[in-house]
Amino acid sequence: MKKRMLVLAAAILTLGSILAPATSHATAPMCKSGFYENSAGRCVQSPKKTSGIPAGASARCRDGSYSFSQSRSGTCSHHGGVSTWL
Repeated sequence: MKKRMLVLAAAILTLGSILAPATSHATAPMCKSGFYENSAGRCVQSPKKTSGIPAGASARCRDGSYSFSQSRSGTCSHHGGVSTWL
């Protein structure tokens, strides 16, 4: 009797996981245009090219754009890497 109950319980759990709605582990960023969600979940201004150093910039990238990254990891990763930390 116990064995049948265990088999039935396992079948119910398996069926539940098959029928459960798919969930996405990635959430859509809530950042406005021109910003991205960083690894800490904060919205940060996307790198941009300007003639002078923009307020709040943390690094100049090798492609000439300025990054507003809040951590060193990944800064300027799609812009050739960091040229200069500000």
